[in-house]
Amino acid sequence: MPWYKEVSRQEWKTFLTTFAAWTLDAFDFTIITFVFTDIQRSFEVNAALAGALATVTLFFRMIGGIGAGTLADRYGRKGPILFSIAWYTGFAFLSGLSTSYVMLFTFRGLFGIGMGGMWAAGMPLALEQWPAKHRGIASGILQGGYSTGFLLSSLVYQLGYPVIDDNPDWAWRLMLWAGVIPAIAIFFLMTRVSESPMWLEQQRQRAGKPARLSIARMFDRDLLEVTIHTSLLMGAFVWMYQSTTIWYPRLLSALGYTRPLAFLLLLNAGGMIGSIAFGWLSEKWGGRRGSATLGMVAGILSVPLYLFSETAGMLMLGAWLIGFCASGAWGIVPGYLSERFPTEVRGVGTGFSYHVGVGIGAFAPYLIGVLQDGGTQLQTAMAWCIVAGGIFVVTLLWLGPETRGKQL
Repeated sequence: MPWYKEVSRQEWKTFLTTFAAWTLDAFDFTIITFVFTDIQRSFEVNAALAGALATVTLFFRMIGGIGAGTLADRYGRKGPILFSIAWYTGFAFLSGLSTSYVMLFTFRGLFGIGMGGMWAAGMPLALEQWPAKHRGIASGILQGGYSTGFLLSSLVYQLGYPVIDDNPDWAWRLMLWAGVIPAIAIFFLMTRVSESPMWLEQQRQRAGKPARLSIARMFDRDLLEVTIHTSLLMGAFVWMYQSTTIWYPRLLSALGYTRPLAFLLLLNAGGMIGSIAFGWLSEKWGGRRGSATLGMVAGILSVPLYLFSETAGMLMLGAWLIGFCASGAWGIVPGYLSERFPTEVRGVGTGFSYHVGVGIGAFAPYLIGVLQDGGTQLQTAMAWCIVAGGIFVVTLLWLGPETRGKQL
């Protein structure tokens, strides 16, 4: 029997709805990277402050991830997901109404709360219902939703922006509103999925026992090392990814590629396919650590092609390679984090570690902006941050345990 037939219709429904919600989450976040120049012009701010709009979103994801993860362990996975979708949709809309940089900065920060909550509650909901022997490929598909969202924002910008670019002050606002209607549709689809049966069974087993917030459990002696290690590992992952992507549209524009769709398609299609490939590979060869290490090392070696090539063809090859390899290495992340934490703290454990990591990595876009303002070439600033992040990912992976095949 093919692997996909071993998953029930209800499990597929839950999985695909979660995938769609995470994809749209990524779309709403990445669309702003294409309009940094317009925002700088509208509010007369420098490159560092433009980059800070991404940094503040990533930083506030910690609040959403920790809060929604805690609630998901206590009250179920679905409720926090629905709240998160409504929250990030509302603040994506309000961001487009901003009349000052401070207002936009505030709304993008608050947007991050919903973005973080979606991941923290959504990944356990999807993976707790999935057969253990296929968790690697499920993890890869789920994480590939981020690259899918980035790819969709690239298409919307490429096809939609030229229609409205005669008024740049409104064009960037319309771009930020592009995901609002799809998000409303996904919200109603999510109301129809089932709660995690693993969480329901745990609640039956714990009936009548004193309730304790799961976040407190994470700092017990037996889990403290796991919490610290996974948070630092995710910090390295996020640092490398944000260094790779946030300023990339700006780099292409500076190199003269003002319609960068082909580059972004290759980058994000590589990330989508690579996430699935390295997730699948983690079940077959090398485990979670070996698979991700292979991707990260290949990604680091692709940096010269990605940033310093002098022809469009070589730049495109670099975009595909770093997308497939470095972004593809992320394919292990949802499964790996789920396997590191027990059921009673899986929501807050995955949410906390992932989003503390996001908080660490949030400073990469800002640092790249600061380096530019100080006279460093954009390619050089990106390269330093990408390579440093990749080295830390590989090092931290091998300081932690292998988790392939672990029962949730």
